[in-house]
Amino acid sequence: MQLGSVAAPGSLIARTSEEFARRVNERLEGRVRITHFGSSQLGNDEVMLQKLKLGTLDFSVPSTVMSSEVAEFGLFEMPYLVEDREHMRRIGDEIFWPDIAPRAEARGYRVLGLWENGFRHITNNLRPITAPADLKGIKLRTPRGEWRIELFQALGANPTPMPLSEVFVALQTGVIDGQENPLAQIASQRFQEVQRYLSLTAHAYTPSYLLVGTNRWNGWPDDVRAVIEEEARAMQEFAYTEAERMDAELLESLRAGGIAINEADRNRFFAAGRSIYEAFGDAVPGGRDMIERAMALAADATAAP
Repeated sequence: MQLGSVAAPGSLIARTSEEFARRVNERLEGRVRITHFGSSQLGNDEVMLQKLKLGTLDFSVPSTVMSSEVAEFGLFEMPYLVEDREHMRRIGDEIFWPDIAPRAEARGYRVLGLWENGFRHITNNLRPITAPADLKGIKLRTPRGEWRIELFQALGANPTPMPLSEVFVALQTGVIDGQENPLAQIASQRFQEVQRYLSLTAHAYTPSYLLVGTNRWNGWPDDVRAVIEEEARAMQEFAYTEAERMDAELLESLRAGGIAINEADRNRFFAAGRSIYEAFGDAVPGGRDMIERAMALAADATAAP
């Protein structure tokens, strides 16, 4: 079985994918062998999603692009909606699995795992970003996702959707000024080699999702599917633990490497991007309800012992 991703070696998505493959291979030895192909070897996210539907690829691990495939996934494009990983666990249990994952299945994708891409930050070559006004005119690469593009338009940037595999050269040659990604993606893609500034905006938390095409999934034996699904769900905790460790280590490593790091005024970013909540609530059936429920879960998380 082939598991494809756009993630580079050493990234969180790559590590999670490889650990998932190792665990399944160990349990189903002699029956199943999963191999992870990262760095867009099997195509970009859009290509791999098509391959899943056609049944020519077994698994892929997309992130933001899912909001362009299934409107409800745009919930995770709302700025500062997810406060921390405990909050994300609650959203997963109460909203994602019962309400959002079935929408993907209706489009031909079965979600097996709710993993992590991470809290996203901005890098660029022009100036430190401390407030939305600093983004004015910056050509900023984003993934292909309607709400991420609208967010950065609202913040004053010039968002430019582009496959991850093309970003390093585009930054190096000045085609774009900056990009936004979690620390694990920034470091594994070596963006610090072609960027001067890292601004810790944490403007969105993006999950990643282990997907399989429904037709392919339905053709596998029940006992094989049971093991794969069990390990896919279990990898969420691995991803969270690994992400917390990597975030701390990578921040120090990036600082030591010479990129200038600054904190951003997150309250001002939230205020500037708040209109996206209203737009999502109006455009996506049930969107306003999902946002309200997710925000209520944050309050529950704060009150929990």
